[in-house]
Amino acid sequence: MASESIPLSSKPRFEILDGLRGVAAMIVVAFHLFETYSSSPSDQILNHGYLAVDFFFVLSGFVIGYAYDDRWNRMTTWDFFKRRLIRLQPMVILGTLIGAFWFYFSAAPGFELVMQTPWWKLLLIMILGCIMFPTPPSMDIRGWKEINSLNGAQWSLLWEYIANILYALFIRRFSTAVLAIFVLLSAFLTIDLAMNLDVSGLLEMREYAKYTVIGGFGLTPDQIYIGMCRLLYPFFGGLLLYRMSKWRIHIRRCAMTLCSLAVIATLVVPHIGGQTHAWVNGLYCSIVILLVYPAIVAGGAGSELKGVRTTAICKFLGMISYPLYITHYPMIYVQMNWAAQHADAPLGTHIWVAVSIFLASIAIAYASVKVYDIPVREWLTEKFMHKHKEV
Repeated sequence: MASESIPLSSKPRFEILDGLRGVAAMIVVAFHLFETYSSSPSDQILNHGYLAVDFFFVLSGFVIGYAYDDRWNRMTTWDFFKRRLIRLQPMVILGTLIGAFWFYFSAAPGFELVMQTPWWKLLLIMILGCIMFPTPPSMDIRGWKEINSLNGAQWSLLWEYIANILYALFIRRFSTAVLAIFVLLSAFLTIDLAMNLDVSGLLEMREYAKYTVIGGFGLTPDQIYIGMCRLLYPFFGGLLLYRMSKWRIHIRRCAMTLCSLAVIATLVVPHIGGQTHAWVNGLYCSIVILLVYPAIVAGGAGSELKGVRTTAICKFLGMISYPLYITHYPMIYVQMNWAAQHADAPLGTHIWVAVSIFLASIAIAYASVKVYDIPVREWLTEKFMHKHKEV
């Protein structure tokens, strides 16, 4: 009897959405580079760069619905998991290996545990990171209590995996009406976090990030709750947006430019409200996540690219977006170390270092796609996804 994994034909891509993902990924890199010189979320340059994660979740939910919602009669749940692992896991491994390589070069103030970490423990954390096993605070080897001490950006990928599991096992079976109710209920979690309502009683320890949605990168109860709040509405709101095909916005001209400017504007706007009216910043985050990002995705999905150059730019941005996001953060740790040891260096030198890291991050992302990610995914697809017949 044949044991089969049925090949699925590829679908046309939403190239504008690919391009927007790349634009947001570049802003994330710049946001983290500026974060080195910030003392709190309120004085951070490119202040709302952290909202890019929420934008990524909306995009992911939409794309997952588009790619898989109508294929469950030809695909098993295990086939879905294999496809997602092949798509995401190779770059998770590479990002962790890069983080391990740069680890001992990142012993900045606040990272006092770095030089106290023996090689065997670094190796253990590296292995756990490669298999996406989240480490508890007791296994922290850096000092920030991150899910992965070698690559802080990996936390959002863990939540992406959780969303994929929820989708495959349960939520794909929801009718559109039930999904809409679920998304509406999830919206309250977004508001609870952004407006610091703290209905759960788990947000008391995040005074530094009050009236923002910053967090989700640890295994403490408050961080787990924050991660859940940041995931559920954006991801499954994106899925609902796909299913509601009428919720598309057709932009006749300059769709990529207009959508890109909208994304950039939401991420770079300064902190709003100051210390006395900080709640306004929470309101801003709520509106952006609940309304603006779905509207941008609806515009990107409902519009067409025009022009060879714009199409090529979108393809390039889409190609490097995920690799850029998942590989850049280890070098941010190194930048923090350099900035701490050279605080008196001229401003121009600090700018030169930051720009160099930014450009190097893009180059590494591009090289990792061409040399590693595409060949590995092609090999894994050939080995695990094509039909296999028992002899």
